[in-house]
Amino acid sequence: MQQFVHLHVHSQYSLLDGQASVTGLVDKAMDLGMPGFALTDHGNMFGVKEYFNYVNKVKGKYKGKLSDLKKKIEEAPEGEAEKIGAELAPEIEKIERKLAFKPIFGCEMYVAKGSLTDRSDKTDKGRHLVVLAKNLKGYKNLIKIVSQAHTDGFYHHPRTDKAALAAHREGLIVCSACLGGEIPRLIANGQLDEAEKQVLWFKETFGDDYYIELQRHKTNDPNANRETYVEQEQVNPVLIDLARKHGIKIIATNDSHFINAEDAEAHDRLICISTNNYVADTTRMRYSKQEWFKSQAEMAAVFPDLPEALENTLEIL
Repeated sequence: MQQFVHLHVHSQYSLLDGQASVTGLVDKAMDLGMPGFALTDHGNMFGVKEYFNYVNKVKGKYKGKLSDLKKKIEEAPEGEAEKIGAELAPEIEKIERKLAFKPIFGCEMYVAKGSLTDRSDKTDKGRHLVVLAKNLKGYKNLIKIVSQAHTDGFYHHPRTDKAALAAHREGLIVCSACLGGEIPRLIANGQLDEAEKQVLWFKETFGDDYYIELQRHKTNDPNANRETYVEQEQVNPVLIDLARKHGIKIIATNDSHFINAEDAEAHDRLICISTNNYVADTTRMRYSKQEWFKSQAEMAAVFPDLPEALENTLEIL
């Protein structure tokens, strides 16, 4: 099975945008045998404590189960231990995978065009950027950037800027984000030279901890957004070319906003509330309905031509 972990995940703490519970995300990831995932809510880290506590709670339960199974092998009648051990080996292996689960703390930030304190441009709601804590220092720097974005940079959204990112870059991993990110936006607007210039800024600032992110949200649902995939297919080849030209690794993500495919309709209603629109409004904002927490096999089917984009998510983990 192709290994993969999600590095772009929104929970209910992406207010009126994410529909997934933190506990539900953890349960599904563990059931799929994923070794972890990154929680990257919009502009905040509100879900981090719940994520951390729930993972530890689940691990505590499985530690007890593992202890019971090992005790069963130890107390087996003479000559039976090897047989019982072989029978219990698959279950023990499954539990050990759950105990190795690693929560990654992150945030999909809004990055201002200029200074985070500049509110003169009414259209500057911030460009998306996925930022992950690599270690304890990175976690502390992530807190500093996100806190400053709320206290000093809030304009439409909590915004940071490149000066803050550079000042607190130690211990951070940065990914170029979805179509709302700076690089994809520049490419979509035909500003290829500027896109390359900004890619180089991120590369110079974060070195090997900067990754180019790719998404593919293909859908045939007539009630879903099908324009997103068209734009992704226009932008992705340029992103790949820039990554290969400058020695930057690529990763595949899915911009997860709900847990299962069948949750798409509930999420669609949530977006109606968020945007103050009726369900029957044909011109309202829609998602592609592909934004569920996909399995490793589902992601491999989306990126069959780019296995390295899936494998590189494991490197980040």
